[in-house]
Amino acid sequence: MRVITFFIVGLTVHVVFFLSIFDIYFTSPLVHGMTPQSTQMNPPASRLVLVVADGLRADSLFTLLPNGSSRTPRVIEENGTWGVSHTRVPTESRPGHVALIAGFYEDVSAVAKGWKENPVEFDSVFNESRHTWCWGSPDILPMFAKGASGDHVYTHTYPAVEEDFASTDASRLDSWVFTQVKVFFILFEHILLMDKNIFFLHLLGIDTNGHAHRPMSEEYLNNIGLVDKGIAELVPVMEEFFGHDGRTAYVFTSDHGMTNWGSHGAGHPSETLTPLVVWGAGVNVAQRVTEPQSYEDHFLQEWKLEHIRRVDVNQGVLPILYLNNSGQFKAESMYTNAIQVLEQFKIKMMQKKETTLSFFFTPFQYLTESKQAEITHKARILIQLEKYNEAISLCQSLISLSLEGLLYYHTYDRFFLGCSVVLGFVGWTSYVILVILKTHRSSRTVAKLCMCVAVMITAFLLIQRSPVTYYIYCLLPVPVWFVVYKDCFSLVFEQFRSLSWFLGCLCLSAFPLMPVVGREPNLHLMLLVAVCACVPTFTHSSLQQKRGLPLLNQIISWSTLGSSILVPLLSSSRLFHRLLSIFLSLTSTYLLLSTGSEALFPPVLSWLMFAWINIEQEALLAQGVSGRLELSTIDFSANIDISKIRQLKLDDIRRSYFFVFFIITAFFGTGNIASINSFDPASVYCFLTVFNPFIMGGLMMWKVIIPFIIVMCTFESIQVATQLSSRSLFLIVLVISDVMALHFFFMVQDYGSWLDIGTSISHYVIVMSMTIFLMLLSVVTHILTSKRLTLCASPKMHFP
Repeated sequence: MRVITFFIVGLTVHVVFFLSIFDIYFTSPLVHGMTPQSTQMNPPASRLVLVVADGLRADSLFTLLPNGSSRTPRVIEENGTWGVSHTRVPTESRPGHVALIAGFYEDVSAVAKGWKENPVEFDSVFNESRHTWCWGSPDILPMFAKGASGDHVYTHTYPAVEEDFASTDASRLDSWVFTQVKVFFILFEHILLMDKNIFFLHLLGIDTNGHAHRPMSEEYLNNIGLVDKGIAELVPVMEEFFGHDGRTAYVFTSDHGMTNWGSHGAGHPSETLTPLVVWGAGVNVAQRVTEPQSYEDHFLQEWKLEHIRRVDVNQGVLPILYLNNSGQFKAESMYTNAIQVLEQFKIKMMQKKETTLSFFFTPFQYLTESKQAEITHKARILIQLEKYNEAISLCQSLISLSLEGLLYYHTYDRFFLGCSVVLGFVGWTSYVILVILKTHRSSRTVAKLCMCVAVMITAFLLIQRSPVTYYIYCLLPVPVWFVVYKDCFSLVFEQFRSLSWFLGCLCLSAFPLMPVVGREPNLHLMLLVAVCACVPTFTHSSLQQKRGLPLLNQIISWSTLGSSILVPLLSSSRLFHRLLSIFLSLTSTYLLLSTGSEALFPPVLSWLMFAWINIEQEALLAQGVSGRLELSTIDFSANIDISKIRQLKLDDIRRSYFFVFFIITAFFGTGNIASINSFDPASVYCFLTVFNPFIMGGLMMWKVIIPFIIVMCTFESIQVATQLSSRSLFLIVLVISDVMALHFFFMVQDYGSWLDIGTSISHYVIVMSMTIFLMLLSVVTHILTSKRLTLCASPKMHFP
């Protein structure tokens, strides 16, 4: 019961630590309750046609063809403006579309919704339109219609089953969109002639072909040509319908790019650089230039476009240089934008001021109320004096200060919460060390002191009307430090061996790859491995010939996946037989999820694990240890002679370090967790090819988990083979993992490039996930190695 309680408490503590990073860094920055702002001047356009080619890279559109011809739309040399749109991490469809349509970078709390729904309602250009018609993917369109006020956003989507990576040609998805739009303009008339209408075309074919065939493939490049042709045919239809009134604005861009290996999500330039082409009402026409343009990259020379002005933008930022209108219109638009952002700053400041004691509150010094009034008044005067450029510059400065102030108040409590989490981390780690190295005593005085501290913290948070999560982060360290302080007087430390000895063992652990011989082969599982090795080959051949995913391959793949956990439970519980069954069944599934050389990783890892077990057994024999070592019967609450178990404690530490080393090797050994965009969608093609992010993500995660299970089962077997205390071994592993997690907690940053920020947060999440995962997986592996599905009960037997 005591072990179970420790496990539950430890799991709860680590879950809180894990979730804390999301509450500190991944809270919604959106602000509500502002007064809407609008420009009173007449807009230059009556309608907008927004075309988003999902997954289109900038270089794929602008780079010259092998024959020297250009794929670049002709409109940029005549009556449009072009540039490169710089997207931000995560380079996924939802964040990209939110930046384009709502004007701000993704609300990071949307990760909890899988980028599918709006976790917090926000305004968008669709919501401010009179009517918006959308055509395209069922994964993108509904999330903007759901958050719109009223019933004026209409979506037309094809079935989700059409998003099949194994289809003959995914460009048919884009052909469907163009056809539907043309039919729509034939059937409707009066309602389309109103102003403030938006037509949104979401083209998924390029992204799907990129995932299935890679961006350099013929399918991907031909799809770009199809999109270009489709737009060229659609624009005259629309212009004819509206009587060539010159009141239609066209925007063609992409939400994100794609890597050469067919994925996206991280910050590689191939993912963040997307094309932007704008033309029509209110847009500057193409401008010829003779002087060099100030861009550090060499794209202009490579694309042979150095003679046309290039205007780059960041997603979500008002592109003034694209507008073809009077200086007054630009200044008024920028002033309205600045007032809207300033309103958000005011609301954010008021919210934080209301939840902080007045003598603790520190306002943002660079944008005081007097400073706000001074800047807004001066900008209005400059507009009245027709000094539009100065007014625009001043408004841009106000926007910059307001955004800086929004960040200041959004991160106002970050240091306070961070200190609370660090106290909890250090307290928990200290407690685990005490559990390993000492006995337990009680202290009523310390208990009363901790109760007083808890009451004071609770009162402080109540006065400030803090969120519920603040109570958890601030109160959690109290009981943790209670158990540390009440035992600190009886702490007994042991000295470790020299660092050189440890490093030598760590390096040598990779070399003892000795095969295990003289055992009975598991023929039926070996046959399963052979079959699974053939299925990916047949699947790849079928997909390459564009015949789809064979049903037989699907049946074999899903059956193998479903039986990979049950089959080992049917085998003998003897140590070698059980481990061999586990390794073979998991290797079979891993083969189905492999696309290349990583398929060799589980067999090599399994070979090394068997060698590790043999080495540990030989080490015990060399020490002259014989018989059963009943460490599990030692009562740690009694007075014991620490010297009698000193050598065993050092062995515990050594084995724990080995275990952490192998866990890290299993985690990064195949390179699957290098970054979010290193996952290859082709890994799951043996199971399904129709786009389903949750099933595909689950299969990819199972592929990552398989090496973990192999190492964990070996660790369980080491404990049985060496007859050592599993509790001590696992607690040492927890200490090592928690120290790593605390290190990465300090390394989390919210400045610099978005790739650096995302990487720093990912490191913490990975280490914390590993700690929680290991605690849960220890239970699963214990069942895998010791339980057996039989009709008649039989005793557990690890050795022949």
